[in-house]
Amino acid sequence: MRPNSTRLAARDLVAVTLSRPPLARVAARRYQAAGGAPVVEAVAAEVPVALVYNGVSHVVMMATPQDLEDFALGFSLSEGILRRPGELAETEVVEERQGIEVRMIVDRRRFDLLASRRRNLAGRTGCGICGVDSLAAALRPVTPLPPGPAPSLAAVRLALAALPMGQAINSQTRSIHAAAWADLEGRVQLLREDVGRHNALDKVIGALARAGGRRRAEDGFLLVTSRASYEMVQKATVAGARLLAAVSRPTGLAVRLAEASGLTLVALLRGRTANVYAHPEGITGPD
Repeated sequence: MRPNSTRLAARDLVAVTLSRPPLARVAARRYQAAGGAPVVEAVAAEVPVALVYNGVSHVVMMATPQDLEDFALGFSLSEGILRRPGELAETEVVEERQGIEVRMIVDRRRFDLLASRRRNLAGRTGCGICGVDSLAAALRPVTPLPPGPAPSLAAVRLALAALPMGQAINSQTRSIHAAAWADLEGRVQLLREDVGRHNALDKVIGALARAGGRRRAEDGFLLVTSRASYEMVQKATVAGARLLAAVSRPTGLAVRLAEASGLTLVALLRGRTANVYAHPEGITGPD
């Protein structure tokens, strides 16, 4: 093993410590009414992260260099590369001069299916649907979600109010997304940050999967500090969550997917207001 690499078992919850920090300090000149002055600003890190399966690089994502084990597993599950966490045998995070590689050893059958798809793709920051080369692959069949307990609107608002306390990077940069998983009472149990909104959600999905059943998506709900686009809804349904809440509006395709899958889609979640765009029976409220 290289000295600058860290090897983890698939369910090992120990975080990898990288030499690349999730934020950087840069010099700038700030202009105000009284004139200009030099300042030092905190900006979010954006690093190429290659996801490598059984020695073959599948995609390069621009991401924030933290929680990369969660990201790799979450991406693999939400994009259908793996069906369950046990198909990931080993993870190694390796820092290279030009970026970071997350090297995974996965089940041979899953790798053979992956090899039949288009490879060596590049994803911009938070690429939503990566690793597909056809419309059919992008718009995957919907698996209906089973019914289950519904959180209250008050619980969703409680989780929203708690997000800033967990956003350590965004508190300094004001430019980074977060995704979180909260229990049915609205207590935030997992929160991940990234320059890409899809990356942040994949990190939460991966963290849930690596918890080994101690935390399940269906036993709470997902919350994102972004819009609810189609791929965000798709990732949430693959993870098994029955409710996704977003601070911004959804897209039309996201609403249709939520309706077809049984996902309760809450958006425009800001302060005391919220819109429920699909399956309102999945959330209880004052009315």
